[in-house]
Amino acid sequence: MPLNIAEPPVDPTALLQRPEEFLIFYADIVDGKMWCSDCRAVDDNIRKTFTGSDSISPTAAIVYVGNKPNWKSLDNVFRGEPFKITDVPTIVKIREGKEVARLVDQEINSKLADFVLSNS
Repeated sequence: MPLNIAEPPVDPTALLQRPEEFLIFYADIVDGKMWCSDCRAVDDNIRKTFTGSDSISPTAAIVYVGNKPNWKSLDNVFRGEPFKITDVPTIVKIREGKEVARLVDQEINSKLADFVLSNS
């Protein structure tokens, strides 16, 4: 399934009602690439996982958190409820409108496959 993009402006609370199973919080694209090197480092793995050709590929939406100054601001909307994102990249698993699990930053590449397949 393709990765969907949550088009800005994004209401963080409304993200809980999206049909996708996972939300991927990424840095904005600036000058053709994400400004965050950690986001760039996991992007290939994430795209392979969520754009598989089989019908069991999980669904996901990319949520861009802003350019670097916007993201670093304590007022960034994604730093507050309901997600309280502290690092990008972050992947949040959603079930029935609630967060049930998350992977953050460096753990994404090593734990993504198990995270996607787990029931929690």
